[in-house]
Amino acid sequence: MTAISSSYNLYEDIGLATNAPAKEKQQGQLGLEDFMNLLVTELTHQDPFKPMENSEMATQVSQFATVSGIDDLNASFNELRSSLTSDQALQAANLVGRDVLVESNVGSLANGESLQGSVNLPASASNVRVMITDRSGALVRELQLGTHEAGQVAFSWDGYDDAGDYMGDGLYQVSAVANVDDAEMAPAVLIAAEVESVNLGGLGGIQLNLDGLGQISMNDVVQIQ
Repeated sequence: MTAISSSYNLYEDIGLATNAPAKEKQQGQLGLEDFMNLLVTELTHQDPFKPMENSEMATQVSQFATVSGIDDLNASFNELRSSLTSDQALQAANLVGRDVLVESNVGSLANGESLQGSVNLPASASNVRVMITDRSGALVRELQLGTHEAGQVAFSWDGYDDAGDYMGDGLYQVSAVANVDDAEMAPAVLIAAEVESVNLGGLGGIQLNLDGLGQISMNDVVQIQ
């Protein structure tokens, strides 16, 4: 009777051999060698009148190999995710003190500086206008930007109304309208704001604290200036 071997050659015969060094097993974890030893022991002590079917053995080996492969894949993805998160955190930290563009209908006017942003045109448009309104909804300034091709059209408001009076520091509503193919539409408005600090933790991922606009996700940044 031919003896059943639990040597490494048995793994090669069924296609589970690997040239990579064995990984250190965690406590309570069943490795490939442990599985094969259990399988050999089962074959050694099986009822000779009711031997295990080849298909049954192949199924067990295939199932174990699949589970082992999924575990290795999950570990690789976790390592990749950690690496990407570290890279993103480093990039976010480098944004402190710089201006970013985010989609918003609110802009902050402070410290005698202008409120800046862009109108994001989806197509060529004419009669592009930006409206600045105060908290009560009253229009304080309308900026005429003219005709432009598709893309971002920059604008800047110095804080003065049409009469030349300074409106004061604070938050203002910003909206835009434009004519595309003889129809009026409201393109998205991007507001420029300085990154004051970065939060690296939390369930929402990396968060940026913007001057005057509060906290946003780093994923919401449209452009870094």
